[in-house]
Formats: sequence, structure tokens, C-alpha cells
Amino acid sequence: MTDTTPATRVTELPTRWLRDHLHEALAIYGAAMGYGESVVAGRYGYAVQHTERPGFRAVGGFAETAQGEQLVGFGYGYLVAPGQWWHDQVRNALDRRTAKQWLPGAFEVCELHVHPDHQSRGLGRQLLHALVADLPHPAALLSTPDTDTKAFRLYHADGFVDLARGYHFPGDARPFAILGARLPLAPPRPKD
Repeated sequence: MTDTTPATRVTELPTRWLRDHLHEALAIYGAAMGYGESVVAGRYGYAVQHTERPGFRAVGGFAETAQGEQLVGFGYGYLVAPGQWWHDQVRNALDRRTAKQWLPGAFEVCELHVHPDHQSRGLGRQLLHALVADLPHPAALLSTPDTDTKAFRLYHADGFVDLARGYHFPGDARPFAILGARLPLAPPRPKD
């Protein structure tokens, strides 16, 4: 008997579909990040607002389960702009030169999460590449906990570089790394 993993379908998600399935997506966010229900519930309003931002784009990963095809991973982002909370936090975290080189016209990878039961199978990489494929932006930016995680290693392996390390966003005690990659991303390397 061989160990086989069923194929996961990655596709761009219409904004309306994501809004209609936001509770599903945010449950994946909570499971992947280890956040409790109150944190996940508090994220809902922000996520709805994000879908209204210029350049919004979302992708989803679907796997066949005993209950049929289910969302098991998702990502979304949009054009960063002054006045957005994340943009302004990142602008303050970066030195002037770095901010000037990276922020104008950049795409923020706001959320990218895979349910823990489906991690370590390449889905995060597929979602990341699908999310930023063919974008008309010069760079993609994101923040991730500043610790040696699968996500952190994925971003570095796929061309993201450190723009700031050890940054503390208000309301979260953990340090974060702010990463950037010039677009287009290089295609994923084939597995050995």
C-alpha cells in the first residue's frame, strides 16, 4: 500500500464567494494560527472590509473529504495604501529608504493559511504563487511571526527577503518579521 495524498484544487475565489464563506475561511485562520474563537470572531469585520479594498484578490485550496470538496486553505490580499492600518504600521517599522523602495504600489499578502490537517503538502506554496501570479504590482509584502515556522521558511525559500525583524504590532505580544519579494515570484522549484 502506498501513501497517497488526494489532489487539492487551487483556484481564484470571487469576492462574493469569499464573503459568503468567510466563517469557513476564518476557522482555517484560527486553526492555523492557534487563535481562539474570540480572536477569530473579531477578525470577521476586518476581513469584510478588506474585500472592498482596491486590487483585492483571493485564492482557495479545496480538497476532497468524506463530506465532499471543502475549503482547506485560502489567501487574500490587496494594494497597500497610506491610511491603511497595516501599511502605516509597516511604514513606521521600516527605515525611510526601505519604505520608499518597497511600499509604493505593493500588494499586501494579508492572509495565507492552510488548515493544520493539510499542511506540509505544498498547498501553502501553491496558494502563495496563485495569489501573486500575474499581478501588476512591483512587489508583494507580508508580515509573519518572527520565528522559525513552516510559513517563515516557505516565504524565504520563495524569494521573500527581510525588511524588518522583531517588530511588535499593537495588540500582539509576539515579534513579527516584515518580508518583501519583487514580482513576479520565481516559479516554485520542483521537488527532488
